[in-house]
Amino acid sequence: MSRVIHFEIHADDPERAVRFYGSVFGWQMKKWQGPEDYWLITTGDGPGINGGLMRRRGPGPAQGQPVNAYVCTIGSTRLEEDVRKVEASGGKTVVPKMAIPGVGWLVYVVDTEGNIFGLMQEDAQAK
Repeated sequence: MSRVIHFEIHADDPERAVRFYGSVFGWQMKKWQGPEDYWLITTGDGPGINGGLMRRRGPGPAQGQPVNAYVCTIGSTRLEEDVRKVEASGGKTVVPKMAIPGVGWLVYVVDTEGNIFGLMQEDAQAK
């Protein structure tokens, strides 16, 4: 079985996106020394994956349109606090907190670049 081993965030303004993800999640970003502007993302020390960030090469996601690509969901132990950080850093909530029964609580947000992602707090009691 194959597993996801890397993700990429595409951004109109990579420096703005680096600031957003650093301030909201504390992710470490290091600019790659290769031939293109590319930042390597370290999301933490525990289980999970790391990724990259690059300048968008085409039109960004259309606001108000349904999702038509992969969506990453980031684990949270303080969901409401993380949503406040997203909004304080220039992002927006697009689908408010909802229960996934027996699993946890899920919120969908967009970053400063218009990319949607989920925030999930595990809670077996969610209904």
